[in-house]
Amino acid sequence: MTEPMTDVPSSLTALTAPTEFLDYESEAVQTFIDDVVDDRSADRRANAVKLYYAVRDTVHYEVYGADLSREGLKASHTATVKSGFCLHKSALFAAAVRALGIPSRLVYGDVRNHLASPRLIEHIGGDVFFHGLTQIHLEGRWVKATPVFNKLLCRLYAMQPLEFDGRADSLYHPHGSGGAMEFLRDHGAFDDLPYEFVMASMRSAHPRFLEGTGTVSGGSLASEAAPPPVLTR
Repeated sequence: MTEPMTDVPSSLTALTAPTEFLDYESEAVQTFIDDVVDDRSADRRANAVKLYYAVRDTVHYEVYGADLSREGLKASHTATVKSGFCLHKSALFAAAVRALGIPSRLVYGDVRNHLASPRLIEHIGGDVFFHGLTQIHLEGRWVKATPVFNKLLCRLYAMQPLEFDGRADSLYHPHGSGGAMEFLRDHGAFDDLPYEFVMASMRSAHPRFLEGTGTVSGGSLASEAAPPPVLTR
């Protein structure tokens, strides 16, 4: 394992450490990184961008069947099963960049989500979702990154996937003719996944959403996407 670079401000070094949920010392996360990053000592921004796209597109975005247990929300679990939604994918990205010495935090908020099927909206009780993303420190400043909705699912829901260059926030999701995901409330940034807060927020916002086991009840976002319109001459 290559040691992460340490030339970050001393005030931020704690944000490069592994945690219970950002468990990048695990074999699963290390393997995920090795499959993406050729040289861990290379330019940090370039490597962060590579990891962003790997999390966005090689980890399938799926709400149904997602494991919301403490174990299920660890980065190592998501790196293993290659599936999850914003809570899982943001934790994996935060863990992966920390392994390269890039400080990261997890950010939570309430958003109005365009990528939701009618069945999911009914199950949720509306189109406002508790949402997770990642904040990383690059080139002397914090930027927000949302490696959540993979390219295939975006195509099914007529959305453009969020891009990331390591310099500008990847936050406001393009939709349709130019609308964006609407952020309604910012719950702040956290050094590790605040499990009790996350679960309390999910159960409060979406009381019909979770089963007693902490697993989102069954379905498939891909299968629930509206079929594309049939073009006629």
